[in-house]
Amino acid sequence: MYSNIRILLLNGSVIAFLALGQAFVLLTGGIDLSTGSTVAMTGVLCTVMMQFGLPWPLASVVALASGVFLGVLNGAIIHYLKIPAFIVTFSTYGVATSVPMIIAEAQSITVADERFSVVGNGQFLTIPMPVVLVTIAAVIGYLVLQRTRLGVHIYAVGGNVEAAGLAGVNVALTTISVYAISGFCAGMGGLITTSRLMVGYPSAGTGNELFFSIAAAVVGGVSLFGGVGSVLGAMLGALLIATISNGMTLLSVPSFWQPLVIGLIILFGVILDTYRRRFSEVRRAAKVLRAKVVEGISTG
Repeated sequence: MYSNIRILLLNGSVIAFLALGQAFVLLTGGIDLSTGSTVAMTGVLCTVMMQFGLPWPLASVVALASGVFLGVLNGAIIHYLKIPAFIVTFSTYGVATSVPMIIAEAQSITVADERFSVVGNGQFLTIPMPVVLVTIAAVIGYLVLQRTRLGVHIYAVGGNVEAAGLAGVNVALTTISVYAISGFCAGMGGLITTSRLMVGYPSAGTGNELFFSIAAAVVGGVSLFGGVGSVLGAMLGALLIATISNGMTLLSVPSFWQPLVIGLIILFGVILDTYRRRFSEVRRAAKVLRAKVVEGISTG
């Protein structure tokens, strides 16, 4: 039983990292379509850096920095040029997909430093290292959202960006920060994927990873419209999606059925979220109307 749980958590660690970063972006009302390709870009870049002789920790930092840079670029373009997040991140998805192909000439690259395997295959007190890393990241993410000014600003921007700006929220810094966090989380996914395989694949992360990360966040209660959701919900959503994916694999369901199932899950989650928001707006309007009626009676 414990062995099965370890395998499930290990297999879901990359999706959990992507879902964590995606949750931060979704909370502001945005979306990041470049996460899957960032997995490939950071993984290949880390592998190439090690081939050039860099120690694996330094190569990992360089790779993570590239993911953060892409996130900062996404956020800056979205905020300052006022281009929809869907268009911007879809464009950088193409860029981040091509970069590892160009660097590696569309070939897989073997990791030069065997010690790098500790990131994806190591253990801490019998717990797989990727699970430890995503747990630490989730705790930090929770603290950021619940205990810091940035967290308050993220929810404010997702609730109403115009009102947040008028209230003194630095919308530019908040927007750039969430995309930088998403880029960092995608970079961690790239390091884990590369370390587990000990090979840098230019096509890694360009399968169902993006699809699964959005589904995990939505299933976990993170609203696609912004302003509602939590880190815990996103992590539980990632665990559920990993369980569904693993279950379909164990039942020998063909892999091409998985996007269909996950797509229906996203659609169902969005429908529920839409009606929840409408119900909340109706209740809010009814509450205001009731207050006005009571006020009218008391003054009359």
